[in-house]
Amino acid sequence: MSDKKNVHPLLQPLTIGDMKLKNRLVLAPLTRARCTPQKDPLDMKNTIPNELMEEYYEQRATAGLVITEATAISEMGSGWLNAPHMRNEEHVAAWKKVVDRVHKKGGKIFLQLWHMGRQAHSSFHPTTNDIVSASAIKIGSGNAKNNKGENVEWETPRALTTEEVESTVQDFKAAAALAKKAGFDGVEIHSANGYLIDQFLQSSTNKRTDKYGGSMANRFRFLKEVIEACMEVYSASRIGYRLSPNGVYGGVGSIDNNEMFPYVAKETNKYGLAYMHVMDGLGFGYHGLCPVVTCADLRKYFDGTIITNVGLTVGTAEGMLRSGAADLACFGRLYISNPDLPERIANDWPLEKEASYETWWQPTGAKGYTDWPTYKAPEGKKAESA
Repeated sequence: MSDKKNVHPLLQPLTIGDMKLKNRLVLAPLTRARCTPQKDPLDMKNTIPNELMEEYYEQRATAGLVITEATAISEMGSGWLNAPHMRNEEHVAAWKKVVDRVHKKGGKIFLQLWHMGRQAHSSFHPTTNDIVSASAIKIGSGNAKNNKGENVEWETPRALTTEEVESTVQDFKAAAALAKKAGFDGVEIHSANGYLIDQFLQSSTNKRTDKYGGSMANRFRFLKEVIEACMEVYSASRIGYRLSPNGVYGGVGSIDNNEMFPYVAKETNKYGLAYMHVMDGLGFGYHGLCPVVTCADLRKYFDGTIITNVGLTVGTAEGMLRSGAADLACFGRLYISNPDLPERIANDWPLEKEASYETWWQPTGAKGYTDWPTYKAPEGKKAESA
C-alpha cells in the first residue's frame, strides 16, 4: 500500500506544524476511571495513572494521534472519582510512563486539560467545599456524583470572581507545563461538553456582567486567555481545543450557538493551532435550540486542521475527510474494542462489537479496557500493513 492513491483516506499521513502523524485516526479522549481506587476518595493515589492505563494507551498508539482522557488541572477542577490529574511531580512521573510507551510504538500523544466547573461536586473540594461556574446557575436535570460515587442532587455553583477566572487561566498554564515536563507532544484544551470553559462560551450558562460575560468576544475571552497562556508553554502548533456546539451534556445548549461557535472558530484561526476538535455529530444529544453547527460550517472560518467526532463509522469518517470538512477522524467506542483499528481498516477486517456500557467508566479493571484482542488473519492470508 505504498501508492498514496491506494491508501485509505483514514490511513494517509498528515503533518501538523513540525509533527508528523502516521494516519488520520485519533483516539478520542475517553474518561475511563481506571486510576487505582483507594479507601479514602481524597487519597491522591486515586488520581495517578497506573500500569493498566499505560497498557491501554500503548495498545491504542496505533492511532496517528492519541488524546488522553480528561485530566483535572486543579482540585477545584476535579470531580470524577478515579479520573487522573496533572497537578504535581507524582502525576508527571506516572504520565511520563504512559507517554514513553506511546512514543515507543511510534505514536503522538496530547494531554486533555480539564476543569469540570459546575459538573463537579463539593465533596471533591475539601479546600473550599463548593463548586464554581461562569454564573450561579444550577444544572436542571439529572444528578451529580459525590466522591463516594453516589448519585446526589446537583449543587448550585458559585460564580467565579474576575480574579479567580484569571487565576484559573494560570492553573491551565501550570498543568500544560507539567504535561510538557512529562513529554507530551502537546495539549488539548477541553472547552466542550458543558465543562467550565463551555459554561463561559454559552449564553445559557454565562450571565456575567464583567469582561468575561455578555458579548461573544467577552464570553470567548476565557478560552482565549487559556490558549494564550498555554502558548507560553507549547508552540501554537502543539495546542488543540475541543468544542461541542450541538450537545446537551452538562445541561448546556444555547439559542445563539450557531453564531457563537463560528465566532470562536474565526478568532482561534488567528493562532495557527494544532487543531480544532469538533463534536459535530448528534450522538451525544442535540439541544435543538438553534441550527446544527457542523465541521463544514466551521471550515468557512478555520483554515487549520479539524478533527470530527461523535458517532462516526469508518464510512462516514472517510466521507468527512474526502469532503474536506475534516482532516482527522476521532473514534471513541470503536477504538475501545478495536485497539488495532488501522489494521482492520487496511485489511477490511470485521470490527469487534461495542464495549458494554458498564465497563466504560466504572472501575472494572482490565475488563472492557485492555482485554480486547487484535484480529488474527486466517492462516495463509497475508495482511496489509497500516
